[in-house]
Amino acid sequence: MNDDIPISGGPTIPAAELNWSASRASGPGGQHVNKTSSRITLEWSIRDSAVLDRAQRARLLQKLASRITTDGVLQVHAEDNRSQVRNRELAAERLAALVANALRRPKKRRPTRPSRRARERRLQSKKRHGQKKAQRRKPIPRD
Repeated sequence: MNDDIPISGGPTIPAAELNWSASRASGPGGQHVNKTSSRITLEWSIRDSAVLDRAQRARLLQKLASRITTDGVLQVHAEDNRSQVRNRELAAERLAALVANALRRPKKRRPTRPSRRARERRLQSKKRHGQKKAQRRKPIPRD
């Protein structure tokens, strides 16, 4: 089974850099949850990874700072299912999504201006609103 994790728009994380561990899951489940180790923890050391270039590493360390340990290890947990195999797949998907999202560069904003017609409509709307308010006022007595 190939445990490499492909990242959309980025590198493929080789299985050799991943550390999988299983533990007992929390929550309801009765005897099953008490006896089986179905929770999966997936660890990937961003600092020691050979597939990242300097810019990617810096971007990941900055974007995922709240999820990375002091050793530079990103941890992902999955305990949604009773099956250890399914939790393993979920952990891999979550890691791939996290890394892909962190590596994605935001689009640069192109400043735009309202069109002439849009400006005219806005001003007409303001005039109508002002006229409506003016009609609510008491008339000024004429001498």
